Amino acid sequence: MSEPIVLSMGELLWDMLPTGKRAGGAPTNFIYHAMHNGCDGYAISAVGEDDLGDELLEDTQKAGIKGIIARNAWPTGTVAVALESGIPEYTIVKGVAWDHIPLTRKVIELTQQADAVCFGTLAVRAPESHETIMELLKHTKPGAMKFFDINIRGDFYSKEVIEELLNAATVFKLNDAELLLLRDMFGIAGISDENACTWFIDHYDLDYVILTGGATFSTIVSKSGEKSTLMTPRVDATDTVGAGDAFSGCFTARILQGDGLVQAHRAAVNTSAFVCTQPGAWPQYPEHIKDYLAQAE
Repeated sequence: MSEPIVLSMGELLWDMLPTGKRAGGAPTNFIYHAMHNGCDGYAISAVGEDDLGDELLEDTQKAGIKGIIARNAWPTGTVAVALESGIPEYTIVKGVAWDHIPLTRKVIELTQQADAVCFGTLAVRAPESHETIMELLKHTKPGAMKFFDINIRGDFYSKEVIEELLNAATVFKLNDAELLLLRDMFGIAGISDENACTWFIDHYDLDYVILTGGATFSTIVSKSGEKSTLMTPRVDATDTVGAGDAFSGCFTARILQGDGLVQAHRAAVNTSAFVCTQPGAWPQYPEHIKDYLAQAE
């Protein structure tokens, strides 16, 4: 059986951490972890024709991440990451290379082959990448998973954009802080978290809604009515950069490979916990990772 093909569409950048720069970007983080959980992963993005772009491409290649990564005259993306008790706070530079991802025949053909694609609000903040990503989503094959990780950062979102992406999605992931924001935006303030997840499934014809609560819990609700809630494992966290993307990438990989909801959820939770114990979003997976991820299944 061939490995599922998984694509990410959006930002590839440097996380400028207090300890130095590390390669990242939520969609590319997603691909890294999907790849390490049994998928054939590709990133669609852009970097600048500068030294930071050269280094970023070198790091993606070292990490084994394939993709169609354009180069353009805009600067390579960077994000200043400040850690407060291990929790990241982001300052995202505007007008960078990944705001200008071109639409090409090659990326359309790759999208047509994909079993799953991942995207978020940040990647569509600028007109060119917005147009490219929305057009690519029209070229996904029937039955492909379209994973919308809302990934709200700063003011790079609107209700209009969120609804546009929800209408293109089959899976919607958000965290508890993002749900608070969306409760007011969508007029669903008076219902439980689980009912809010079901509301999004019903209104946008989604297969899954994933709600994460950081160090506390995560809940997944499916269109069929199946639900899974797991407590977050307690670990000695180094930082949480990329932990949510690791959850998403692992969950997608496991579902595509035939796992049930609870089994895929458990693996995703444990992958995310593992990433919290490592520096940066692309940690090296240890030899025993499969045993680690299988804990408590």
